[in-house]
Amino acid sequence: MKKLVAEFIGTLWLVLGGCGSAVLAAAYPELGIGFVGVALAFGLTVLTMAYAIGHISGCHLNPAVSIGLWMGGRFEKKELLPYIIAQVLGGIAGAGILYLIASGKPGFELGGFAANGYGEHSPGGYGLVAALVTEIVMTFMFLIIILGATHSKAAQGFAGLAIGLGLTLIHLISIPVTNTSVNPARSTSQALFVGDWAIGQLWLFWVAPILGALLAGLVYKFISPEKE
Repeated sequence: MKKLVAEFIGTLWLVLGGCGSAVLAAAYPELGIGFVGVALAFGLTVLTMAYAIGHISGCHLNPAVSIGLWMGGRFEKKELLPYIIAQVLGGIAGAGILYLIASGKPGFELGGFAANGYGEHSPGGYGLVAALVTEIVMTFMFLIIILGATHSKAAQGFAGLAIGLGLTLIHLISIPVTNTSVNPARSTSQALFVGDWAIGQLWLFWVAPILGALLAGLVYKFISPEKE
């Protein structure tokens, strides 16, 4: 239960910090942080939680990460479903808090609410195939970073830094394409508030990250210097 509470809180923070920066601060007149700031915000949420709850739950904050770690032999199958449920609920709670804050401004309009999308809902107008490839590859690389940085042979104490910066880089690459998911819980939380098109396109942001994570788990098992 302590692990699940930690995952709930961590995923809440990821959505509130990452999506919150996009909704509240990215386009703020004159002082907006832009998409570079949003990318950094997502990375900082993972970095801070890695050191806050990593010793409790492993700080997955992401169903794709849990699945990838399981495929890589680092996580027990029996814990998968409880972790995923805790992550999705935490993400929804984070989005709910964000909505309460954002809607407190006069003239508030929900808009895209930092939801992920492709086609006309892609920030750069990228289509389905581009979005699918992007999410698979970015999640694959994210899991390679995670599996490598947390390996027993890796430098100790720096995993959180590598993973946080890795997620920042992923956002710098892919925000223009899909608004960057690589995390089904993050995508679900925002889609539930936007509804309509966001729910209709949500399938991609479950399928692609999970596929990328599974592939990464298999590949890292092959290239890993030794079994854990």
